[in-house]
Amino acid sequence: MEQVLVLLILAAGVVAFATEKVPIDLVAVLIMGVLLVTGLVTVEEGLSGFSNPATITVGAMFVLSAALTRTGALQPLARFLVRFSRHPFVFLLLLIPLAAFPSAFINNTPVVAVFLPLVLAVCAKRGFSPSKFLIPLSCAAQFGGTCTLIGTSTNLLVSALAERAGYRPFTMFEFSQLGLIFVAIGTAYFLLLGYWLLPKRAGQELTTTYQLGEYITEMRVLPGSSLVGQSVAQAHIGQRYEVTVLEILREDQTLFSPTDEPIRERDILIVRGRVEELMHFKNATGLAIEPEFKLRDALLRRDHITLAEALIPPQSSWIGRTLIELNFHRLTNTIVLAIQRHGQAIREKLRTVRLRMGDALLLMGSKTDVARLRADPNVIVLEPVDEPSLRHHRRPVAVLVVGLVVALATLPVWQGKPLPILVTALLGAVALVLSRCLSLSEAYGAIDWRVIFLLAGVIPLGVALEKTGVAARFAEWGVSLVGPLGPVAVLSMFYLLTAVLTEVMSNNACAVLLAPIAISTAEQLGVSPTPFLMAVMFAASTAFATPIGYQTNTMVYNPGGYRFSDFLRVGIPLNLIFWATATVLIPRFWPF
Repeated sequence: MEQVLVLLILAAGVVAFATEKVPIDLVAVLIMGVLLVTGLVTVEEGLSGFSNPATITVGAMFVLSAALTRTGALQPLARFLVRFSRHPFVFLLLLIPLAAFPSAFINNTPVVAVFLPLVLAVCAKRGFSPSKFLIPLSCAAQFGGTCTLIGTSTNLLVSALAERAGYRPFTMFEFSQLGLIFVAIGTAYFLLLGYWLLPKRAGQELTTTYQLGEYITEMRVLPGSSLVGQSVAQAHIGQRYEVTVLEILREDQTLFSPTDEPIRERDILIVRGRVEELMHFKNATGLAIEPEFKLRDALLRRDHITLAEALIPPQSSWIGRTLIELNFHRLTNTIVLAIQRHGQAIREKLRTVRLRMGDALLLMGSKTDVARLRADPNVIVLEPVDEPSLRHHRRPVAVLVVGLVVALATLPVWQGKPLPILVTALLGAVALVLSRCLSLSEAYGAIDWRVIFLLAGVIPLGVALEKTGVAARFAEWGVSLVGPLGPVAVLSMFYLLTAVLTEVMSNNACAVLLAPIAISTAEQLGVSPTPFLMAVMFAASTAFATPIGYQTNTMVYNPGGYRFSDFLRVGIPLNLIFWATATVLIPRFWPF
């Protein structure tokens, strides 16, 4: 009965993780709660995810990543990329290793966040198509994450699961040899084949990309209009007519977001809304549509007003909230004209749309307010700047601290052994706060609590799989199916199964589900579990075939103008190459 309950919980969890109808961190906590209520795990086992070394280390690594970002430690790499990228193949050849290197030591999402605006800027300056380079950027960040223990949270998690099962934890650079081979293969793939498989989509004006032609127009205030003498707020234009007055053009004056400015005769209002709403507004208030109006970016970019795209990153606290709940206009002093999600533009009822990770917002606001928004960790403004808010003078300290974290976890400095990565990462996080590379509030804000609760919630499921014998049952089934072909075939099966599952659900959840089964399988075959765990870990950390398989894929989806099929066309061959490579090389580096 216990096994049946675990299987039901497992099935429900997999469906919930894959569909993402409910936030995955909430799903993980619900799984933990159900396991506790049904008695499948004890209270100590149910809460073990919060005290697991992987969970705590991942939290500390978020702080280390934020310190390097806030001090501009990646800026020299980015400037080198911009300086020498005059040919598309040179650009690609430099981009992949330059993005992979920092991803080996810090979370890969801030790496992509730093490089993404720079790639777009280089493409605009050189006339390259961004769609040729943003998927390689995402993949490069994943390549780099396979090179060290701290490269991704999945590596830390699988290492902790191995240690909990009674086997040795992994060392800092244990994966580096195969990880570097993956980087080399990935670079060669994009230079020789991937570049040609990627679409070449010319950049469009933002108003065209977001399909705003029918949603923004100019209206002239006629004599006798009911709006004359009233401000936008007094006339309740937004509430009554469901339209937004973006600007008032008055002789030589432009008034942006004119909430309290009285409207005059012959003013020109730039108004946003649906066609039927605009027509109702015109007829009800005595306005005339300017017949020669044609929407272009330049019409919305004036002396001190600009348009900008902003991306919602994975750690944003805005995820799951609406513009009304955020009081977005008052918070940022900008106006959201449209939202792009998975290649589809959302232009209606924007105030009630719940934001998701990877959403791109088309913003209109003053250049000062947009520049100020660049310092907000909840959003990535897709325009490169050398932010004055970066603490450049603290850069050497941040680099030194992160270097010491890696060195102390690698070298035999304490009783002939390296310090545990948990200890060095925590000490490093504290040192960064004490040295003022980050404030304490910035350190707390840097931690992606969704990942922390995801890890804490799914780790008890791995305990339940092992405790109730479900993992052993799956292992028996796998051994009976593939075991006669030998351990290499079983390893290949684990890599392929993990790679497929990771494309549709969280990589950490996938690792937690398959790691106990991998250990049980190895025990039944009488071989070392390390090769199987390596297969799970490498496959879970490299998801190229869907935009939802990995967070960095989602981040580049909208800015690259991609379609779902673009990821399939480029990612599936790369996944198959990595599968074949891992099948051959993992047994050589980690014998059975």
